[in-house]
Amino acid sequence: MNKSELRKIYKQKRQELSFDVIQKLQENIYQQIYELDVSNIKTIHIFLTLAKFKEIDTTPIIDFFRSKNIKIVVSKSDFENNTLTHFYLEKDTIIELNKYGIPEPKNAKQVSEQDLDVVFVPLLISDEQNYRVGYGKGFYDRFLSNCRKDCKKIGLNFFKPIVKIDDFNEYDVALDLVIYPKE
Repeated sequence: MNKSELRKIYKQKRQELSFDVIQKLQENIYQQIYELDVSNIKTIHIFLTLAKFKEIDTTPIIDFFRSKNIKIVVSKSDFENNTLTHFYLEKDTIIELNKYGIPEPKNAKQVSEQDLDVVFVPLLISDEQNYRVGYGKGFYDRFLSNCRKDCKKIGLNFFKPIVKIDDFNEYDVALDLVIYPKE
């Protein structure tokens, strides 16, 4: 299937998930993250949850990495050129919703993509080659292409990867790992 078909299907599937099912799926995902080797990680980038789209709640993930003294970075979106700028998320950082309802930092210090060791990536579905379908604006592919070669790119998803996305292209950046609920 192509990205636009998959985007439509998996947005709908995610919306159909009940609160209880989401809680159970998230716990499984969190457990896998808590088991990751974090010994060489100094700075992670993570998305702030879009609750209206039933995205994975990243608050426990942020709390886990903070407890390991790992710096947290989040982004602001620029919809004029579909790019992300990155900022440290400190305990006193103010988070406000932008005009699209996306939570963003307001009083934070900017960070370069080159400073990131791990990036947690939101997605709707991925395939067995670790290509992903997101919301379709290319924000993350542009961002990931600017990261260091050794930066680990980890997708977080409620659904098991499909066999293949038919229409990935040269601008799509494959992830290193996709974490989804295991039985």
